[in-house]
Amino acid sequence: MKRFIGALVIAAAVSTPALAQEFKPTNPECIAPASPGGGWDFICRTVSKLFNDLKLADSSIQVTNMTGGGGGVAYAHVVAKRNEDDNLIVAASNGTTTRLAQDAYPGNNENDVRWLASFGAEYGVIAVAADSEIDDLKELVTMVKADPRSVAFAGGSAVGGYDHLKVLKLAKAAGVGDVRQIKYVAFSGGGEAMAQVLGGSIQAFTGDFSEVRGFVEAGDIRIVAVLSPKRLEGFDQFPTAIEQGYAVTGPNWRGLYVPKGMSEEAYTYWSDAVQKMVASPEWQKIRSDAGIEPLDYFGEDVAAFVEGNVSEIRALSKEIGLIK
Repeated sequence: MKRFIGALVIAAAVSTPALAQEFKPTNPECIAPASPGGGWDFICRTVSKLFNDLKLADSSIQVTNMTGGGGGVAYAHVVAKRNEDDNLIVAASNGTTTRLAQDAYPGNNENDVRWLASFGAEYGVIAVAADSEIDDLKELVTMVKADPRSVAFAGGSAVGGYDHLKVLKLAKAAGVGDVRQIKYVAFSGGGEAMAQVLGGSIQAFTGDFSEVRGFVEAGDIRIVAVLSPKRLEGFDQFPTAIEQGYAVTGPNWRGLYVPKGMSEEAYTYWSDAVQKMVASPEWQKIRSDAGIEPLDYFGEDVAAFVEGNVSEIRALSKEIGLIK
């Protein structure tokens, strides 16, 4: 009888290892594929803070800024060197899918990683320095139409990236003949782009609301248009491009991807933890304060969403002439 009971105990221990070894990241890391101050950096630092505050991980998530190629350096790094890293998450947005849609990550495509979550959509803005001689969007557009090379726009995505596309969509809506003449200067993140606008070497900024909010509150930057269907809730002092006569919007989703070879146990942990974060009152307040609208997709839903997003941007890029 003792031998029988002992065998049962051993069998139970062998047959249920998953219950005894639930996955938890040991050295969690979030890569922000741009310099500090931009939208990808905002994603990683917000996720890191909330995971810590909500005790969703046993140790703090380290934020690593990896610049270059409009996110391409980080993407290639994950695919080539971190493909099976269970501890890694990476900030993603329309900037990521835009570059993928335009084949701008050489040798890589949207199927080389695994998409984890989308948890918000942020609308773009067009802004100028607070002391700029440009009073409003109409004046800015008039200058562009008179001479497309007379106004330089700075953005935190690469040439052809989503910050660039926002300006091209606006120019197209305004009736600019050849939108490819628009002068766009790419930087590694929104923070660097705004520094150039503040320095006076570039006339206008194209980016997302969260990137400019602190600069606006400090009195350094002035928003001339929000690229949203209607004024942002809680920030209705900023006019939309639509109400000023230009039918253009520029939504930018926010989310995360992980290495394609991540284990199922790790993927399940990260997916469940991010969903708990998104459901928390703390995230709801941050989202609202940052002017981010809900756009929540997980698992198979986020994969389908990304596939559709890439297809849409690829079609737009062909229409504008950025790709063949």
